[in-house]
Amino acid sequence: MKKDAGDLKVFNKMESEVRSYCRSFEAVFDKARNAKIWDIEGREYIDFFAGAGALNYGHNNPAIRSRLVDYLLEDGVTHSLDMATKAKETFLKRFTASILQPRGLDYKIMFPGPTGTNSVESAMKIARKVTGRRTIVCFTNAFHGMSLGSLAATGNAFKRKGAGVDLPNTSFMPYDGYFGDGVNTVEMLDKYLDDPGSGFDLPAAIILETVQGEGGLNVASTEWLKQIQALCLARDILLIVDDVQMGCGRTGTFFSFEEAGLNPDIVCLSKSIGGYGLPMALTLIKPEYDLWHPGEHNGTFRGNNLGFVAAAEALAYWESGTFEKELADKAKRIEDALNGLIMAHPEAKAHKKGKGLIQGISFDEPKLAGQLSAAAFKRGVIMETSGPHDEVAKLMPPLTIETSVLEQGLAILKDSFEEIIQLECVEALV
Repeated sequence: MKKDAGDLKVFNKMESEVRSYCRSFEAVFDKARNAKIWDIEGREYIDFFAGAGALNYGHNNPAIRSRLVDYLLEDGVTHSLDMATKAKETFLKRFTASILQPRGLDYKIMFPGPTGTNSVESAMKIARKVTGRRTIVCFTNAFHGMSLGSLAATGNAFKRKGAGVDLPNTSFMPYDGYFGDGVNTVEMLDKYLDDPGSGFDLPAAIILETVQGEGGLNVASTEWLKQIQALCLARDILLIVDDVQMGCGRTGTFFSFEEAGLNPDIVCLSKSIGGYGLPMALTLIKPEYDLWHPGEHNGTFRGNNLGFVAAAEALAYWESGTFEKELADKAKRIEDALNGLIMAHPEAKAHKKGKGLIQGISFDEPKLAGQLSAAAFKRGVIMETSGPHDEVAKLMPPLTIETSVLEQGLAILKDSFEEIIQLECVEALV
């Protein structure tokens, strides 16, 4: 019997109601290559989602796949807890030589459980252990994960409510631009810390995203980031940069904080550090703060050697210097396309947000973002929404997307945008 590409009966019947993305993208997917996915009926989709940033190097990257296949056929170790393996050694050496040393960074490399939220949990724990303080300062519209510690630093009310318990030991402050361009929120934080009557405890750490992905593509200015780092240095507060989604090139450089010249005390990496969509996470810790006792933070699957193999191979993209130039060109194409749409349709009341290869369109009328995503999916483009009201239609293609495919996807986005704006105008006249 011929199956329909949108037949989700098995999933609807047997899988938990917690599933979300499959409700927006009603298809049963079967194959994928770089920036394209095909469903079971062979329909082609351009992927502007990239596994929520876990597939920066595309689906089934051939160079990484070849290395993985060879490793499996050689009976390479796949699971090792935190025991020493050749695969881990290769990754550690290549990451240090290709990423840390060229940027003048010195970190001990910790392998927590293989998820972004686990990297954040470990970062917050070591910050508290080092300083002897409990509070972590985080920011409005932040997203740091779904386990209790990282969820406590996440701003979204819907996600926080899912915890079912109090989420203590964090203090929220307004992110850059939260009150508009005229308010410096670092000065506000500094004032709170200066005032013994503010009720604001000296924190163990400040955790931030340089670009808030789930929070609506809010981009912190270079000056704001530098001021945060200066505040941390002046007050003996650790600076944690959550680069789980924005790292590995998403903003145009390997670390999202390079443009601002930051030197964080702790860095959280996951998602695309696994190279092939494989579960893997790193917590980078300045050596003087690596005060863990053996086994004080561990996990059964932190020794995912297939992740080490894929991650090591993926680092080849960063060794010649050409990849960043390619990313800059693709980012400019996206920026020009989005700005062109917005300028051509002022009636949409839309604004461009984001940077690098994570950009999007924010609508004053939030429902339009979801409508744009749905219209694009019908035409064969997969893209999600973000922001506190899901008001941002977000483009996040693989960094390796071919220019022709990127242009094809942007053309589809243009048609979808014009369709929903035309419908909105018609409805307004009825």
